[in-house]
Amino acid sequence: MRNRLVPRRRARRRGLITLSLSSSPQLSPPPVSPDPEITEMDIHIRRLSAAHEGLRIVHLTDIHHSLYTPLEDVERAVRMANHLQPDLIALTGDYVTFSPTYIWPVAQVLGRLRARLGVFAVLGNHDFQVDADEMARALEAQQIHVLRNSHFALDSGDARLWLVGVDDLWWDADDLAAGMRHVPARDPKILLCHNPMGIRLAAEHHIDLVLSGHTHGGQVRLPVVGALYTRSKLGKRFIAGWNRLDGTQIYISRGIGKVLLPLRVGCPPEIACLNLRSGTPERPPETS
Repeated sequence: MRNRLVPRRRARRRGLITLSLSSSPQLSPPPVSPDPEITEMDIHIRRLSAAHEGLRIVHLTDIHHSLYTPLEDVERAVRMANHLQPDLIALTGDYVTFSPTYIWPVAQVLGRLRARLGVFAVLGNHDFQVDADEMARALEAQQIHVLRNSHFALDSGDARLWLVGVDDLWWDADDLAAGMRHVPARDPKILLCHNPMGIRLAAEHHIDLVLSGHTHGGQVRLPVVGALYTRSKLGKRFIAGWNRLDGTQIYISRGIGKVLLPLRVGCPPEIACLNLRSGTPERPPETS
């Protein structure tokens, strides 16, 4: 199976993650995490139909349930997300770290998410590291739609908005062409892709918006130095928040959990709340 293979170029990084978590003090509770910050902004999509005007998407990513991110942190994020009364919830991967024992407990908590049009998910590199198929089964058992190189049409009368989801890029499991098969070129499209590197292919396919995580916003951000943990080959402007490549917009969330270090510094967890608007895409004003 493709997802059982360990990508050679990531083997050393995986070892670092495993060592970091397995050597954590077992008797010491993880540091108390702050409440996630709510980032709310309007995203303008030129092809958006009037039927989808104002559609509210709540975006959660990089849960990383583990010794460093207890279920209490996940439960709190779920309550906050539901309080935003989303039309749709997008989950963009890395639900667990290191051990398969975390898979079903975190899926059960995520199963409490509620949105009018449903909850949709893709998988991240840590999910593949642990067991991608089992992670997908656990999420689907909670009525969460897992998009694995596939798509879903959000219909409203004659108007359609397409959700496309791909498997993880680091594991060479992504197949955007398969995910886009039979999706009309003229219709608006949103791509769920764990790694923001996916924006390159998304731009080639004229996708309107990409939702990603993976970078944790740097997780540790120091004065002058900035983010220590960037995990992005696209440069610093693709570490967190809104950006654009050609005609494709992207929102990269800082996520909820932690890896390598059991803390965040200058980079609090985040829940993004994105309101879709018709019109010409432009850099949004300062987020609220």
